[in-house]
Amino acid sequence: MTDSSVREFKMPDVGEGLTEAEILKWYVQPGDTVTDGQVVCEVETAKAAVELPIPYDGVVRELHFPEGTTVDVGTSIIAVAVGDGAAAAAEPVQEAVAEAAAEEPKPEGRQPVLVGYGVSTSSTKRRPRKGAEAPAAAQTPSAAIQAELNGHGPAPAAPVTGDRPLAKPPVRKLAKDLGVDLATVIPSGPDGIITREDVHAAVAAPEPAQTAAPRSEPAAPAPSPSAPTSYDTTRETRIPVKGVRKATAAAMVGSAFTAPHVTEFVTVDVTRTMKLVEELKQDKEYTGLRVNPLLLIAKALLVAIKRNPDINASWDEAAQEIVVKHYVNLGIAAATPRGLIVPNIKDAHAQTLPQLAGSLGELVSTAREGKTSPAAMQGGTVTITNVGVFGVDTGTPILNPGESAILAVGAIKLQPWVHKGKVKPRQVTTLALSFDHRLVDGELGSKVLADVAAVLEQPKRLISWA
Repeated sequence: MTDSSVREFKMPDVGEGLTEAEILKWYVQPGDTVTDGQVVCEVETAKAAVELPIPYDGVVRELHFPEGTTVDVGTSIIAVAVGDGAAAAAEPVQEAVAEAAAEEPKPEGRQPVLVGYGVSTSSTKRRPRKGAEAPAAAQTPSAAIQAELNGHGPAPAAPVTGDRPLAKPPVRKLAKDLGVDLATVIPSGPDGIITREDVHAAVAAPEPAQTAAPRSEPAAPAPSPSAPTSYDTTRETRIPVKGVRKATAAAMVGSAFTAPHVTEFVTVDVTRTMKLVEELKQDKEYTGLRVNPLLLIAKALLVAIKRNPDINASWDEAAQEIVVKHYVNLGIAAATPRGLIVPNIKDAHAQTLPQLAGSLGELVSTAREGKTSPAAMQGGTVTITNVGVFGVDTGTPILNPGESAILAVGAIKLQPWVHKGKVKPRQVTTLALSFDHRLVDGELGSKVLADVAAVLEQPKRLISWA
């Protein structure tokens, strides 16, 4: 089989500028037949989980990375035999592995050819990554011994210039904090990956320039660097922060310390709104649609923005300008197993109430399934976060980066309320509006919050103010 009959599918930039993605799940295995447009794997970027379709027909020859591996954009993740090569690639994987195991390493150091893989001499090839030369599951004993000799031989070769050592981001940070050059660390992990223990061992090891010192002295500092990473595994659990959670954390920190937040509150009687929700649920026009208080709260905010359009803006730091948006991409904060995400409804201002109900239902369902696309989380202008679903009365929400305002909705509860001169039990909630004080002053923010409250108190304003 010639190399031209094998197509390498590279990790695409699925998030407009993201540099890496984690492979969550493979849907195919070597030997499987694939067709153009078939989903072969699911990956998680810093924004969402995305399914990747293969762009051609053929037979899977090799999966270059196992599930759970974070791969740089542009790196080949799967090899597919196409055309005449597809028939040969469909042979049992066990036969291919057996042939590879029979081939011994050449004296010149040439690596065994596994499943039709050749040895490239190009100087521009990216550094070897996990599975780049041989999948972990199909590595032969000869290849494993050769890798062991390369990593732990009596005279390891000096690192090739420009060849970046293999290590995960947390390990790189640890090395940086401890002042360890990863190029000098001997890896012990699978496929030559440097582990945390390797970094600590490098710190504890005596430096070449101190060979005259007693052997017992270099061992003394060993306990010190290990201390920060030791913890009680029976009483503590460490969860790696990556993907959506990592991106959300960075975005919230950036927003909190970039935009000067102001938060205002109002408590409002929403009894009439709750009655309208029940009436809409019985309306045939809303059959099959998600009708709940959030629908009318979203509509109330859209009405308030129409009456106060300057709230729907962003701050351009480079140009030192306020950019007023003549459209509303309404973000809805959603808690998912992978972390907080904020997909938005494009052009929500132009939707009727039934259309808005359909958009909200689709947005929530997609988010719960973890299928929200990166495009759905970009371009938002204002956001609603419903903390009331957790029984919380209110909060001080942090702006979604690039947006001017975010409305937090608290729990709707029966409370004693003065209504028509008498104290009665009424459905009451507290709203909190945070806004960017660089472009929204107190008057504008107060008007928007007051208008939202007015609509929810008297929902007939949805008609008179729309």
